[in-house]
Amino acid sequence: MNNSVSSTLRLIGAGLRALLVLTVICGVIYPLAVTGIAQALFNDKANGSEIKDKSGQVVGSSLIGQSYNLPKQNPDDAEEAVKPDLKWFQPRPSNGLGSNSVNMQYSLILSGATNRSADNGAVNGKCTKDADEGTLCAQVIAAKDAVVTDNSTADYKVNPEDVPADAVTSSGSGLDPDISPEYAKLQIHRVAEQNKLDVKQVEKLVADHTTGRTLGFMGESRVNVLELNTALKALTKS
Repeated sequence: MNNSVSSTLRLIGAGLRALLVLTVICGVIYPLAVTGIAQALFNDKANGSEIKDKSGQVVGSSLIGQSYNLPKQNPDDAEEAVKPDLKWFQPRPSNGLGSNSVNMQYSLILSGATNRSADNGAVNGKCTKDADEGTLCAQVIAAKDAVVTDNSTADYKVNPEDVPADAVTSSGSGLDPDISPEYAKLQIHRVAEQNKLDVKQVEKLVADHTTGRTLGFMGESRVNVLELNTALKALTKS
């Protein structure tokens, strides 16, 4: 009987020692080592790829898209149409982007794709203005009309044929932080007019924030909208 109790106590003691050792290794040493390596070699990414404004305040992450809309007249009215704030560069259309006017008041709503097929609402394989309301075709056509209207100024008219796909379609996640250089350039005249800036200034801003393909061959050239608008805010001091 005493031998049985003694053996049980030894097993319990060994188990507790193993638990303590594994807790220290897996719960303390390993996390600290990984965190230390990440902070030393990938500090920006390890901290969430944060973007800071001129004052050093974090305004968001370069990995998550944000929308730039005017405040609602009635915040409690769910049916009130949301209107873009035209002084900012606009991201891809999405119902999943939290709002942010380059400040700390960022609120993520949801994320996800439209889950509609490419020909949803098409007639004989083509999207027309007769597409049923609520279909993907109707949304794309409405978005295209809005892009043309919003970005045409007194001395610059947008050609509907020049509207890129990312200006009228959302990404699979609904949180794409980037737009194409073509869409950014299409917005230059409107942003310059709204902020009373010279077009050349805004063109340089876009050029400075255009990133080429990863490693020169992966993906496409892109412009991070939050980074671009943060730089725009610093330029206009608004």
